[in-house]
Amino acid sequence: MARAAADTVPSVPRGERSTRGQVRIPGGTFWMGDSHGDGYAADGERPTHRVQLSPYLIDTKAVTNAQFASFVKATGYVTEAERDGVSAVFHLAVDAAPADILRGAAGVPWWLAVRGADWRHPAGPRSSVGDLQNHPVVHVSWRDAQAYAHWAGKRLPTEAEWEYAARGGLDRARFPWGDELTHGGRWRCNIWQGDFPQRNTLDDGYLTTAPVTAFQPNGYGLHNTVGNVWEWCRDAFRATEYADRAGEDPVVDPVAAEPAEPDDSRVPRVMRGGSYLCHDSYCNRYRVAARSSNTAESSSGNIGFRCANDAG
Repeated sequence: MARAAADTVPSVPRGERSTRGQVRIPGGTFWMGDSHGDGYAADGERPTHRVQLSPYLIDTKAVTNAQFASFVKATGYVTEAERDGVSAVFHLAVDAAPADILRGAAGVPWWLAVRGADWRHPAGPRSSVGDLQNHPVVHVSWRDAQAYAHWAGKRLPTEAEWEYAARGGLDRARFPWGDELTHGGRWRCNIWQGDFPQRNTLDDGYLTTAPVTAFQPNGYGLHNTVGNVWEWCRDAFRATEYADRAGEDPVVDPVAAEPAEPDDSRVPRVMRGGSYLCHDSYCNRYRVAARSSNTAESSSGNIGFRCANDAG
């Protein structure tokens, strides 16, 4: 969705450093990227390469509607979806009058542009977050996430930090819990079951978002690092990033270079973790190695974020 120009994004005060809700991730070296051949070539999940990270802190869960509401109350911040007046909603979740459903998205007809869809109204203007306080906030752009992190005394994680933490100590594993998607027939993440995009059997219990602590945490105590909602990372996205930096020695604390115009709303930014819409028939990106992107201005009903911090 097209969004407002970068110079219209309101500034927010910088909050004092806060580590509330965060866990310390020890420094270490890991293999970053797709070790199983499961990824899409265009996403640039290969080659796998060694990455060395300094210790850091990261939220155990995605930012919730309740947390984002506190930010908005304190700052008066207006998200890009609110200012633009429209955002993308999955077709089976729409709660809006027909006149507010503007169009389908090119190439992905299951996404509808809905007038009045925003973080307060995730399914459209007839919906609310009243009973979704502990669900991840959605319809937030990368720049909205940056604003929140700035106010909260935190920052967005780098892509490498995100993957290392998401793995929970299981180097080269497909998922935060190992290589098998289900365990004893039980679902361990919120993704699509059934025939996408028309029939969801709801085997995991959810059509759209689940509470941020709905599933068992990984080895580092992080919840829902795959499935539920995509999570913004700090890095600009380049499909050739891994190939360009891979070498014999580990790359230390990598972050993709900022573009010449870092506030450009159309700069693609990394998203990680997949969402409740991921299904192996079209989007096998609910793996810890999977990566995707969207422009910094974009928002939809399946994109959220969590924050990180330097170790101090």
